[in-house]
Amino acid sequence: MRVGIVVFPGSNCDHDCEWAFGSLLGADVEMLWHKQASVEGLDCIVLPGGFSYGDYLRTGAIARLSPIMKAVERFAAAGGPVIGICNGFQILVEAGLLPGALRPNSSLKFRCQDTYVRVERTDTPFTCACEPGQVLRLHIAHYEGNYFADAATLDELEAANQVAFRYCAPDGSLDPRFNPNGSLHDIAGICSPDGHIVGLMPHPERCMEAALGSSDGEIIFRSILQAAEAAVPTGAPEPAKRGLLEVNR
Repeated sequence: MRVGIVVFPGSNCDHDCEWAFGSLLGADVEMLWHKQASVEGLDCIVLPGGFSYGDYLRTGAIARLSPIMKAVERFAAAGGPVIGICNGFQILVEAGLLPGALRPNSSLKFRCQDTYVRVERTDTPFTCACEPGQVLRLHIAHYEGNYFADAATLDELEAANQVAFRYCAPDGSLDPRFNPNGSLHDIAGICSPDGHIVGLMPHPERCMEAALGSSDGEIIFRSILQAAEAAVPTGAPEPAKRGLLEVNR
């Protein structure tokens, strides 16, 4: 499994993702500078957290214009799995790869804390190792993580089962006290209709080891490795084909 991690000016969670995928899970990792125009040979692309381009204009608004994003869009259009974490989620939304917008938190304060999310969809390559309704303790660190969409878009997301994660109480119940940023429908992460593009505000790469307070993020990264392994028959040539979503269908 070869994972590409995009590095924008201002990214600061790129090496956390590299450590998670490479050192902890044993995947081959390639760091992709934002000026690259190709993502050939990769099986998964990660848009990491940080403050790409200093968050000027809007979070993700300039990063979406980076040369590599055309290649990311082609990769996604071909069915390649893409995950955007925090600032990466904001970039996916700005690029039109996922719907909606990320607005300033309802508190108008930067929120840096542990939170709980409930897994709503388990047939994506990033959640296939999860159980339906599983609660994960993950970390957030954002000022503009308040997910917003108009009523029609929210209805479409719910109807198409595109909400991948919701903020929740530790027991999995939905409770506004545990929504850290005011996101509509308690949305912590969404996915494309077929599930191969996922964006979420919490940071799984910061929750890979118990010594960090939680190892719950490990299951999200392990999912993509499990999906890739299940999608490639024994003895199949590399690189792996992109049909990762057949794992749970």
